[in-house]
Amino acid sequence: MNNVYTAVLRQDGAWWIGWIEEVPGVNCQEPSRAELLKSLQVTLREALEFNREDALAAAGSNYQEERVAV
Repeated sequence: MNNVYTAVLRQDGAWWIGWIEEVPGVNCQEPSRAELLKSLQVTLREALEFNREDALAAAGSNYQEERVAV
């Protein structure tokens, strides 16, 4: 499974802002490019874990998991 995502970055004045292209809602701003990339990584990891927990809770107790490659 591919665990690589695309960060879209730009500098806006003194700040760097960025988004993860493939996951809505994962965006950050930091004073440096390096800090932005780290924040995006942490935020992406948290969002994926939250989405996974949310999906499993919605599925209830009788579900199946299947890997889907794109």
